[in-house]
Amino acid sequence: MPPHETFTLHSAALNETRRINVYIPPGFNTARSAALPVLYMPDGGVEEDFPHVSSTVHAGIAAGEMRPMMVVGIENTERRRDMTGPTTVEEDRRIAPRVGGSAAFRAFIANELIPEIGRRYRVSGERAIIGESLAGLFVVETFLAQPDLFDTYVALSPSLWWNGEALVRTAGDRLRAEPCTTATLFLSSADAEENIAPSVVRLTEQLRAAAPAGVRWRYVPRPDLQHSTIYRSSAPGVLRDLFPAKRPAR
Repeated sequence: MPPHETFTLHSAALNETRRINVYIPPGFNTARSAALPVLYMPDGGVEEDFPHVSSTVHAGIAAGEMRPMMVVGIENTERRRDMTGPTTVEEDRRIAPRVGGSAAFRAFIANELIPEIGRRYRVSGERAIIGESLAGLFVVETFLAQPDLFDTYVALSPSLWWNGEALVRTAGDRLRAEPCTTATLFLSSADAEENIAPSVVRLTEQLRAAAPAGVRWRYVPRPDLQHSTIYRSSAPGVLRDLFPAKRPAR
């Protein structure tokens, strides 16, 4: 894991204090440094996915294959509460004592964390978010509910089965309600375990039919990978593709 900073932030939206990990590319934490885009990530604790994502970004920048960017990791407290929306499916409610808190978690990110990052660091205003499994579900939900919050959404093997595929079933209407949206959405799924890939395919059908003209979206199936390995295996290539280094003009 590359060098990083950590701070805590009390959230009124969540009524708790959250630990935030921040990777800054070498040489950019100065008053004269350029403003940086920010990649936000749920599951962002040092015992979670922050080490491999920040290492991926660090290596991509060092190799000249990614443009410099910050990584902001949000450490979990109640993961299944924060990553899920409400559900009417009884089996869903059994996965944790509390579920259905995604709107509050999104409010924390939008109204508390993003402004705090802007106060602490030189940021460009360009924002992306990446997540896998339930965090991928949260990424897709945020794209549909508040598409202008981020410029780029990356959902790897998102758990779209939640609440009887409610996000998939309502995606068309949500997309039509946001005709000016210009976000980028990247989707991927592993093999057919846990019925995730079929749900993602059904979402792509909604995107094909109803995505606004300004939305750029792409689905890359990865049947060669498993749900448990897709994040670490595919993130390096995905991030290099979405955030390539800017080539000097000739």
